[in-house]
Amino acid sequence: MRHPSIRLRLTVVYAVVLVVACAALLALNYWLLYHSLYDNIHDPSPAELAKLRAAPPGMVPEAGEKLRAAELDAALVARLRRQTLLSTAGTSAIGLLVTAVIGLGISWVVAGRMLRPLRTLTATTRRISEDRLHERIALTGPRDELRELADTFDEMVGRLESAFTSQRRFVADAAHELRTPLAIVRTGAEVQLAKRHSSPEQWQAMAERVLVATGRAERMLDGLLALARSDSGVIAAEPHDLAPAAAAALGDIDDEVERAGLSVTTDLRPAPVTGDPALLDRLVSNLVDNAVRHNQTGGRVEVTTAGAAGSAVLVVRNTGERIPPAEVSRLFEPFQRLAPERAAGARSTGLGLAIVRSIVHAHDGTVTASPNPDGGLTVTVTLPAPG
Repeated sequence: MRHPSIRLRLTVVYAVVLVVACAALLALNYWLLYHSLYDNIHDPSPAELAKLRAAPPGMVPEAGEKLRAAELDAALVARLRRQTLLSTAGTSAIGLLVTAVIGLGISWVVAGRMLRPLRTLTATTRRISEDRLHERIALTGPRDELRELADTFDEMVGRLESAFTSQRRFVADAAHELRTPLAIVRTGAEVQLAKRHSSPEQWQAMAERVLVATGRAERMLDGLLALARSDSGVIAAEPHDLAPAAAAALGDIDDEVERAGLSVTTDLRPAPVTGDPALLDRLVSNLVDNAVRHNQTGGRVEVTTAGAAGSAVLVVRNTGERIPPAEVSRLFEPFQRLAPERAAGARSTGLGLAIVRSIVHAHDGTVTASPNPDGGLTVTVTLPAPG
């Protein structure tokens, strides 16, 4: 069974309240009219009547006559009052009925006007879909509860639109980045199979290219999984220290540091935090890897950790290309590079700083980056220390 609409229920409530208020006002008016109608200013007061009734019979001959006259006047006044009120009862009932009908109509119109923003909200909600997230209610009028609800809904749709746009861009970029190693594998295999006679050296060269391409795809998928895991916000809460994590990350990349002729400076003081050890290790590793790979031959890498004022701080600084300050924030987006036209390195996935930002946010921390005057980048991560 379908329930009555809110508009109908509001209309009935408004009309009932109006009729009850009118009936109460009419009853009060009848009561006041009853006690003031046909009053005789020459009638004895209640005190005088009580005195006449208390007088012994025969003591005051006029008392009996005066008392009987007063009682007759009171009975006549009461009868006249009843007749007058009864004669106006029909008119009052008709007036109350007319008021109820008019009240129903006015209440229906008023309820409709009050609920109009909700109908606009409902219509807009029905139109909104994944491909029509640009729709907004844009409600005008006074700043009341309905306007606040509509504005909150518009803000929510705006966040959804931003999230869907970011997701589409992320999927498109991921597909584009994964297409490159897969294309290398496919092209190498097709070229090798097209040859009638291939030497073992050619097969070995193709296998090496396939290994490099699949390794890049594997690292990219691993990065995507780490990004999804940190974005979910579901993390462990275990004690961890950023100083040993930084030392381990530097040890894993010793070979690249030597090949590039980089000088590494460290100041690793205890920096205890609480969180997911695997994600925190990934955060430190990504920053160190980024500082080494995006450097210049003979450049420098500085890594410091410390704990102060209820927080743990990790700072990674490197040398390299000059970075425009306006471009720094873009580097934290997935698959964004300083020079978009530049091809990615063999080990680069374009997800390093995006993963760092996601892990930091999952641990309720902050990450900032600033370009160095002589080139390179300084990244500072601040995480809450255990209480």
